[in-house]
Amino acid sequence: MKTLLTLCTALFSFGGAAYAQVDQSAPQQLIKTATQQILDEVHTRAIEPDDIPRIMDIVNRDIIPFTDFRRTTSLAMGRYWRTATPAQQQEIVEQFKMLLIHTYSGAIGQLRPDQRIDYPPIHFAPTDTDVVVRTIATRNGEPAEIDYRLYSTPQGWRLYDLNVLGVWLIQTYRQQFSDKVQQSGVDGLIQFLVERNRELTSARQ
Repeated sequence: MKTLLTLCTALFSFGGAAYAQVDQSAPQQLIKTATQQILDEVHTRAIEPDDIPRIMDIVNRDIIPFTDFRRTTSLAMGRYWRTATPAQQQEIVEQFKMLLIHTYSGAIGQLRPDQRIDYPPIHFAPTDTDVVVRTIATRNGEPAEIDYRLYSTPQGWRLYDLNVLGVWLIQTYRQQFSDKVQQSGVDGLIQFLVERNRELTSARQ
């Protein structure tokens, strides 16, 4: 599972220093180009698990341009998203984003450049605005299918969900968020996220 999380991390957070060169006009090409860039970076200089500043810099720098956190968050909250005020929505987006950064940055330190990534053919109509890109990531002979869901925007394709071992990220958090809102309202969910991020930050210090 650690290997799967590592691979998932590398692709979800993308990681190319030359971000402007990433082709965002085609969903599979976006995933393929950005993935290769982070593998090239790791090959040039391995990322040490305790090099937290470098890990956080990679995540903070490169995850934003290709990922729609607001869409991810709204779908994770489901019907409760509409019950939150604009200020609450913004706070939840920021806290959830930080939670994902904490979660995935830890695995980036495990990344090594020996993963092989295969890209099965993707078939979608020119009018499709929401697609799934499949990849087969192999390390040490262990294959893992990781799927990426993207949608089309005027600025290019954006990632908003991913699937590892048959479980989508949004699906994973939806029940947890629902339970928190039912127990203590939207503010209770915000407080939960704030406290969880505080714990994760303290653990890294």
